[in-house]
Amino acid sequence: MRDPDRGMGDGDTTGAGDPAGDDASTGGGDGSGRPTALGPPAGGEITPEALARRLRAGDPVSVLDVRDRPEFEAWHVGGRAVTARQVPHVNFIAAGARGEPTDPLPEDLPEPIVVVCGRGEASAEVARDLADAGVDAVNLAGGMDAWAETYLAEPIVRDDDVTVIQYQRPSSGCLAHLVVADGPGGREAAVVDPLRAFADRYVADADARDASLRYAIDTHVHADHVSGVRAVREATDGDAVVVLPAGATERGLGFDATPLSDGDTLDIGDAELDAIHAPGHTTELMCLRLRRPDRAHADMLLTGDALFLRSVGRPDLEAGDEGARDLAATAYDTLHDRLLALPVDTRIAPGHFADLADARANDYVAPLARIAELEVCALDRAAFVDRIAGELPPRPANFERIVATNLGAESMGDEEAFEAELGPNNCAVE
Repeated sequence: MRDPDRGMGDGDTTGAGDPAGDDASTGGGDGSGRPTALGPPAGGEITPEALARRLRAGDPVSVLDVRDRPEFEAWHVGGRAVTARQVPHVNFIAAGARGEPTDPLPEDLPEPIVVVCGRGEASAEVARDLADAGVDAVNLAGGMDAWAETYLAEPIVRDDDVTVIQYQRPSSGCLAHLVVADGPGGREAAVVDPLRAFADRYVADADARDASLRYAIDTHVHADHVSGVRAVREATDGDAVVVLPAGATERGLGFDATPLSDGDTLDIGDAELDAIHAPGHTTELMCLRLRRPDRAHADMLLTGDALFLRSVGRPDLEAGDEGARDLAATAYDTLHDRLLALPVDTRIAPGHFADLADARANDYVAPLARIAELEVCALDRAAFVDRIAGELPPRPANFERIVATNLGAESMGDEEAFEAELGPNNCAVE
């Protein structure tokens, strides 16, 4: 049985990187006002945004998941900074009836504790009961449903004439980018690798910056989330041009899109996005090099799933097990002949992160020189192929249906699409 006097904290009430703290937490526990290391009073709530910022900062967090075991195993709040344990809600109901509400708590789960369920209702009950018994516990407001809907936005370029916003989905590791640039005809924008679930967000953010959203671009045919390029076009009444790599046509693209080939340039105001064919994760993948004509070097390289901050893209989602080694060899050539050949001060902005704690400050961006030091970049060709085509992680959930939907061969409603892409992306190999 847990010691009810253990682990009372007294931390702040703001999320890391959020000085205002207006989304960090809400009170509402037992009225005692006891502070916790997570911010709100014990028995209160922490918002998904505040939790994501704490994990992004690398702060250790304990998670008590009171859903049933299959739901937990399929998908839960995790990461290097997370200690997660699953105990079903029914166990706490029974313990409460016996007058021992802390009895089901695992001994190895340190306080403070964030209690989680599907919608934040059962977990709120457990958090209140634990707090009443003296445990430093808060509820995750809205539960895993709200966790899936959480979408952070951070500026990664903020100059007088160019702004780049990085969108971060903590629940899946997906990253998208909005590029906004001044031009002689006014301010223009492009969104790269948008998610369908957040299409309206990109349009609103472009509008808030007085920018015309000119392009909706996918760097490749995604396998872990439903693309938002067509939804963005619809949300702009057809003004945004949908752009996909030219090779998507060979994979069976079934809707109208502007093809992007190696060496092509998309103008966004006075800035340019130059296409660099980077096959390996998929055959058609294009990286986008953000440049301004008045500068000697590129500002940034949007790499999609070709290159991450700690790894490279897995080679089997298009080619399957039988073709993975060939695409892995292609990925080696792409890495060494194309990407690592760029100026070392090029800033890399990938399409995914593996762990929230991979952030550098508030974003997932790093200079190419730093990424070139990764072990995988030092491997010779044979060792590289063995590494990234060898022991691969589980494929993303529903990836075949998601690929078919992103090619236009199948369709999903909004709710079905949202459900299909829940869980970790598993697009990387370290």
